[in-house]
Amino acid sequence: MRVLPYGDRAVLVELADPDGTDQAVASARVVAWVDAAAAAWPDVPVELVPAATTVLVALPPGAPQDLTWLRAAVAGVRPGPPGPPARGDSAPRTVEVPVTYDGADLAAVAQLTGLDEAGVVAAHTGTPWRVAFGGFAPGFAYLVGGDPRLGAVPRRTEPRTRVPAGSVALAGGFSGVYPRASPGGWQLLGRTELAMWDLDRDPAALLAAGVTVRFVDVGGAG
Repeated sequence: MRVLPYGDRAVLVELADPDGTDQAVASARVVAWVDAAAAAWPDVPVELVPAATTVLVALPPGAPQDLTWLRAAVAGVRPGPPGPPARGDSAPRTVEVPVTYDGADLAAVAQLTGLDEAGVVAAHTGTPWRVAFGGFAPGFAYLVGGDPRLGAVPRRTEPRTRVPAGSVALAGGFSGVYPRASPGGWQLLGRTELAMWDLDRDPAALLAAGVTVRFVDVGGAG
């Protein structure tokens, strides 16, 4: 872990090794670190902004600009192993995503994992995921922590020029839902009618960092 200055009231915590640590593994570390920081500082008004391999820790406007204290507090965070959050009042909310598992790449994912198609669905739905960070498009959440048998599924060798909105996909240890039609190279498992991004909703993004996600099979394979 490296702690770097970031302006006059924030530090940037780097949680990936520079030698090319697997990004999904690094993102799972980010989730675990944010969980530990939130538990360690329940009454401290800091903002935690996770990204793929980093966490921005910022003091609020008007707070004493004591970066010495902030760096010491950051260094004292001791995350546990990545995984589901602890139960309790402070546990992040859970969002259930209903999925029709009829994706164009379901058979290919089955072949890559050594499972049959029903086994892929069972693996995808059987373990909770966590939102590590958002990116790529408004409402797109990178999910980590699913069944390890799905962790080795790579991106497609040839990305699609158009992936339909609501497509539920998998690649490189992550899972996610395309919030709108866009190009994409992830393996498509199925589709959901649940809107990931809605400007008439507050907040517009359904899946925020730290949220637990459970995929629910409502039809398709098997």
